[in-house]
Amino acid sequence: MEENKNTLRNPSVVSGLVKKYQFAFQKKYGQNFLIDGNILDKIIQASELTKEDGVLEIGPGIGTMTQELARAAGKVVSVEIDKMLLPILAETLKEYENVTVINEDILKVDLKQLAEEQFENRPISVTANLPYYITTPIIMNLFESGIPLKSITIMVQKEVADRMQAGPGSKDYGALSLAVQYYAKPEIVTYVSAGCFMPKPKVGSAVIQLKKYEIPPVKVQDEAFLFQVIRGAFHQRRKTLVNGLTNYFSGKYTKEQVQTVLLELGLPLTIRGEALTLDQFAKLSDRLLQ
Repeated sequence: MEENKNTLRNPSVVSGLVKKYQFAFQKKYGQNFLIDGNILDKIIQASELTKEDGVLEIGPGIGTMTQELARAAGKVVSVEIDKMLLPILAETLKEYENVTVINEDILKVDLKQLAEEQFENRPISVTANLPYYITTPIIMNLFESGIPLKSITIMVQKEVADRMQAGPGSKDYGALSLAVQYYAKPEIVTYVSAGCFMPKPKVGSAVIQLKKYEIPPVKVQDEAFLFQVIRGAFHQRRKTLVNGLTNYFSGKYTKEQVQTVLLELGLPLTIRGEALTLDQFAKLSDRLLQ
């Protein structure tokens, strides 16, 4: 592994940088730097980047992945919340003219404006190593922003990745599964052990890729209402769908109205939300609207 001697794939190089800049890992930002070259290669390969592509990287850390992305894509914009990492990134990315680092919170960035200004609306692939507690808002933000998304390839907690690709009837299936599967086709690229990071996280991770659909797989009258119905169905997971939706919409629908709709759709009145497919949720939300 001679080639890794002076690269960011080498743990001793990473330790040296951390020491040099007296960098302290912040738990609140979920900072765990990837130091495994094989995993890096799998992420880059899965992203299928070309020089025509723009990459939005969320949380570049010390720039390990950023360097690889810069070699593969036309333009890379890395959004980093921690200003303490900026001097390290200035050093590790100085050779790469196609990289722009923005010191911002990704949840506060105007993604539409960023796409226009930085990428001139070229196709955008997103890569990120996300702390599990903000995974869902970031992903939904990306999907709902209307930017020209090609795919999202992210490192997340293993359980979150499993939830994203779960199907009806499984314990992992829920609102996140349905929201992700409305917008994209999820596929787990690889599972990642704690030893691939510095410092080691307490949980297992997975790389999952979400390939964005050009047109969602189901047709619905009101997208926002569909997601409300899904939230209502899983709001009190152990309750029947009838009770869950009646409670969630509190006063908007009577129990009898919800029961009527279910019977019209040929669904048993004892059914729970976790048994419905995305297509059934789409039909249910359209009927409730009427």
